[in-house]
Amino acid sequence: MDNWDEIRTAYQVARLGTVSGAAEVLGVHHATVIRHIDALETRLGVKLFQRHARGYTPTEAGQDLLRVAQATDDQFSQLAGRIKGRGNAVSGELVITTLSGFSQLLVPPMAAFQEEYPEIILRYLTSQRLFRLEYGEAHVAIRAGSPPQQPDNVVQPFMELNWAIYAAPAYIARHGQPAAPEEVVKHRFVGFDDPASRAPYAQWLREFVPSSQIVFRSGDNRAVQRAILAGIGLGFLRRDEAAQHPELVEVHPPAEEWKSRLWLVTHMDLHRTTKVQTFLKFLKDWFKDEAQK
Repeated sequence: MDNWDEIRTAYQVARLGTVSGAAEVLGVHHATVIRHIDALETRLGVKLFQRHARGYTPTEAGQDLLRVAQATDDQFSQLAGRIKGRGNAVSGELVITTLSGFSQLLVPPMAAFQEEYPEIILRYLTSQRLFRLEYGEAHVAIRAGSPPQQPDNVVQPFMELNWAIYAAPAYIARHGQPAAPEEVVKHRFVGFDDPASRAPYAQWLREFVPSSQIVFRSGDNRAVQRAILAGIGLGFLRRDEAAQHPELVEVHPPAEEWKSRLWLVTHMDLHRTTKVQTFLKFLKDWFKDEAQK
């Protein structure tokens, strides 16, 4: 297993299913692909593919090679990302990751950053899983909740987000407006479909509002926001989100226990690079300026 060219060729054939597809991706002639596969099978003494008119189908041994080669390819890609991130130029790819739902907050400063540094290519990754900075999956993570504890990460406090409870005019027309903040628990609610959410407002909702009164649930932040706007029920929104919809009525002001705290997280290997430091400073300054407007 000491010829990586042959292994890489077999991986692409297993992934794509055809010699011509692998040849195009690798930038070689299709005869080279066939030669690599034949040589690797001879060396290993096992068939990696079943040949047929439609292409190549991996055998059980070929599937094993595909899984190992996929993991290896991913690790090399992540390593390349980490190495590229160590340069001194404010250019190339900059990968930022957050939980979903923060795009409205973060895309404007990212757009301003790219305008100032046009050689930057931004990738904005959102997922319920945490992208691993130590593997080079992202340069900067913006995370909510308690401070992240991974030992090789540099964690900085970023900002606090204020959440309040809002109602659409359509909801108030049908069900009335709570006369006092403590009366909101008697109303219908829109909520996030995550019973294990550790978000402070989600914990409050579970504790104080009966489950039967949460009449619309979704794991999609945009769907939750649209449901509130449609008047299905009261719901939590960040103040910066609600400000985009002046027709909404704030029926309960932000409470201290509902605040979300955000953290800027970088891996120690990349934290001091010019690109990462420039972005972190730009992001902090942008929100500082916004707060003063």
